[in-house]
Amino acid sequence: MRLSSDAVHRVLVDGVHAAPLSWAELAEKGESTPPFEPIATWGGRFGSGHYWSWSPQWEAAAGQALAHLLAASQGQPVKVSNDLTADMFQRALDALLPAGPPTRHAVLAGPGRPSPDAGVDIFLVPVHPQTGQTWTPAGPAASAYPVPLPLGVWLWLVSPQPYLPVPASGGIPQDVLRDDPLPPRPHYLFRADRGTFQHTLVRLPAVRSPWMRTILENLTQDRLADLF
Repeated sequence: MRLSSDAVHRVLVDGVHAAPLSWAELAEKGESTPPFEPIATWGGRFGSGHYWSWSPQWEAAAGQALAHLLAASQGQPVKVSNDLTADMFQRALDALLPAGPPTRHAVLAGPGRPSPDAGVDIFLVPVHPQTGQTWTPAGPAASAYPVPLPLGVWLWLVSPQPYLPVPASGGIPQDVLRDDPLPPRPHYLFRADRGTFQHTLVRLPAVRSPWMRTILENLTQDRLADLF
């Protein structure tokens, strides 16, 4: 769903503070977005049930961030740190960018995180959910390229939860959580949302580069269908 900017007006609600939360408050109190979601099935051969899928919110977030990662790469190989972050981006980056030793590195950065090591060229940073501003570091690190991520996705990447508790049922008190086993990972590799990726990419100045135009041509000719 897309809301027209000239048809939607923000209205303050009684009891809500007008001042946006600080980055420190968001890092402490913000809610993270799990990478997996149960998808319900109805009326199939095996009856009703569910299966685990990658979260559509993560797929859309990855589509936007992947476009920025390509722009930040300047056409050079990029290495992404963190296991789950690599699941989101590394396969696509390896397929879209030239082969060879990585010349640029991307790491998670943001409020409450330690200062990145020298030589990091790209930061994966959160976007403020109230103001829409992207977190930016201070000092020499401010020259790195900031790749935006929704706060909930970023929070999970920097502090992944060991399990996903679900509400109890069947006579157990409402606030009690079952100690269920870990949800299984989806049976397919993570794929960024193609529409979000293309929508973001064509609006970046780097799209005018010859190597970036080649990626767009391959995308329109479905040569990259297995990535999205």
